[in-house]
Amino acid sequence: MRKPVIAGNWKMHMTCAEARAYMEVFLPLIKNTPNDRHLVIAPPFTALSTVAEMSHQTALELSSQNVHWEDHGAFTGEVSPKMLLEHNVRYTIVGHSEPRKYFSESDEQINRRAKSAQLNSLIPIVCVGESNEQRERGEAERVIRRQVEQGLEDLILDRLVVAYEPIWAIGTGKTCESKEANRICNLIRQWVGTPDLIIQYGGSVKPENIDELMNMSDIDGVLVGGASLKPESFARISNYLNA
Repeated sequence: MRKPVIAGNWKMHMTCAEARAYMEVFLPLIKNTPNDRHLVIAPPFTALSTVAEMSHQTALELSSQNVHWEDHGAFTGEVSPKMLLEHNVRYTIVGHSEPRKYFSESDEQINRRAKSAQLNSLIPIVCVGESNEQRERGEAERVIRRQVEQGLEDLILDRLVVAYEPIWAIGTGKTCESKEANRICNLIRQWVGTPDLIIQYGGSVKPENIDELMNMSDIDGVLVGGASLKPESFARISNYLNA
């Protein structure tokens, strides 16, 4: 039985004070959320300790927004798995389209980050997805399959989440139609070869479309960007309704 993962990625938003104010509103709103799903927030590194402190003994779990493949070293601006574990982090996002685009992250680097996460008992959320140009050229499936094959190489499949995030739907207000998102998630599951793989959808997820997305057969959660920045909005997404 695949247990959905509902994750909010705050990206480069929220000071510690803002994170504390957010949590004061958000936590009461998820107090009665069903336990048939994992609820996860990925704050910026500076706010991890604040969110960890406030979510202690609640159902909310923590994710980081990235992780390095080494435990320590001369890697300015990076963060190691051990540093994250100190803050009770359980998940880590790797391969998001933004570091792929802005920092030229390769599938090999993403795979190394994911392996390091798993070796240190973290669960990587490995993001894959095509650009608008790739989709228009009919290359979406080829691009995603390459990302899956190279990014997931030698990973432990029951300690892993894959997030299908079409780049053209991230922060644009455009949402991949539910049936098409479901089709791609099904293809990823077939390519990996295990029916138990947890696969999220990400890309302009909001309260208005969460119920439809979560009632698709192959979508096991969502990775939410902008809509996770408002506690009431993310609470509604967390409290999605099953058909």
